Amino acid sequence: MQRSDLIEKILDIKREKNWKWKDICQKIGGFSETLIVGALLGQMKLTRPQAGKAAELFGLSKAEEAMLNEVPMRGTGTPMPPTDPLIYRFYEMVMVNGPAWKALIEEEFGDGIMSAIDFDFLMERVANPKGDRVKITMSGKFLPYKYYGASGNVPEYGFKEE
Repeated sequence: MQRSDLIEKILDIKREKNWKWKDICQKIGGFSETLIVGALLGQMKLTRPQAGKAAELFGLSKAEEAMLNEVPMRGTGTPMPPTDPLIYRFYEMVMVNGPAWKALIEEEFGDGIMSAIDFDFLMERVANPKGDRVKITMSGKFLPYKYYGASGNVPEYGFKEE
């Protein structure tokens, strides 16, 4: 079985049972909704106990349960640039705002990146009379670049001119 087959099986069961992601995530537990849904969509992995709960919930085989606990090939399934309109808007936000975000982060923290591994994500619905809004909060650890062979007064990590 391919991971894509398992994803389709999970989505078919979710549709048949008319389940909501929130309910599925509560039953599996232990991680954020984003991470659990990401795992069920093949982009993350669940712990063994979580994979067991998911297997019980969806009636999966031992092999399918084990696949939920394997490290996936992340990023597969989404073409670049993305063609799905919602996913494309995130891509568009990065293309348009990315240079400004980069400049602001580097000015504040120095030369480095925001981790997408040591990362938190929160999505909220915010009521608004003109139409509800999606509020997204992302928090990633700052990872400074290492300056190999740094000597003298140049710091080894995250060099920042004062």
